[in-house]
Amino acid sequence: MWHFPTAIPASLGPWAVFLSVLITQLGVPVPAAPMLMLAGTMAAMGQVSYAAVFGAAVGATLLANSLWFFVGRVRGRRLLNGLVRFSLSLDTTLRMARGVFERHGAPILTLAKFLPGLGLISAPLLGTTAIAPGVFLLWDAVGASLWTGAYLIGGAALHDEIVQAMLLVRHNGGTIFDAFAAICVTVLLYRWVRRTQFRRWLAKMRISPDQLDTMMRSDAPPLIFDARPRSVREKEAYRIAGAYPLDLDSPEKLDATLLAHPIVVYCVCPSEATAKRIIGQLHRKGIHHARALKGGLDAWEKRGYPVEPLPADFYTSVERLGIEVPEGEYTVRATMPG
Repeated sequence: MWHFPTAIPASLGPWAVFLSVLITQLGVPVPAAPMLMLAGTMAAMGQVSYAAVFGAAVGATLLANSLWFFVGRVRGRRLLNGLVRFSLSLDTTLRMARGVFERHGAPILTLAKFLPGLGLISAPLLGTTAIAPGVFLLWDAVGASLWTGAYLIGGAALHDEIVQAMLLVRHNGGTIFDAFAAICVTVLLYRWVRRTQFRRWLAKMRISPDQLDTMMRSDAPPLIFDARPRSVREKEAYRIAGAYPLDLDSPEKLDATLLAHPIVVYCVCPSEATAKRIIGQLHRKGIHHARALKGGLDAWEKRGYPVEPLPADFYTSVERLGIEVPEGEYTVRATMPG
């Protein structure tokens, strides 16, 4: 029988789990998985109750996600943009998350915590929709239960290995808190290094609102594409002057005659991850010299630059640059520039 060396008294195990999960679900970039796996190990050794730690983790998740849901309902999309801007996760993109929820609806909450980029953003994102709070809580409870259960079972299944690791920590004069601190610092350092490298690369691929305004006033103004999802454009029916709709998910490529023009693409999300996705999709369309507007449409408005209402024929007209969008679609097709 192993004597489990822990700095967490068994009586405080559920509270430690509750606090760890709550902090993580509120957006602090520290992982809750180590604490859940430790709780699974303690439960396997009879030091705590499975039901107690399971209930603590699920309760903390529901509490945090309920707060995010209602804040999202009150603050809307600007809250989401703020979360993405300050997130250390490179995978968090509103466009990706919104697309997933539009396709699958609230039941995707059962898997959201297992999918990179959806864990933190799912609750406030659904708060901006018309989903009923009861429906959200139901599916969120299912997802929280699956997520908690997976780590508790993993900790129970690996309890021998986890105990040996903790014995090694104690043998070297450390405690369980030292082990958790080392894990958290490693995760944060890795994310920070990745983010720094990514931002250096992305700085070469983006354009500021001030730079775009200067280009638009020049003798060779750029082509500007609106890459917002159509559902967003229908709710926020305005654009940067002269912008054309662009479906980034379409496999179609722009006509080669347009590639000689400077091209700027904007979305609504200011995150670096979204800019990276836009640039990657443009490359797949054969556009290798396009630049993404830093901060998207929100940054353009914040700088005080004008926008204009979407015209009634935004998706159907053939305008001055010969870009035609068939009825019912928003895939950009280019013919011949004027």
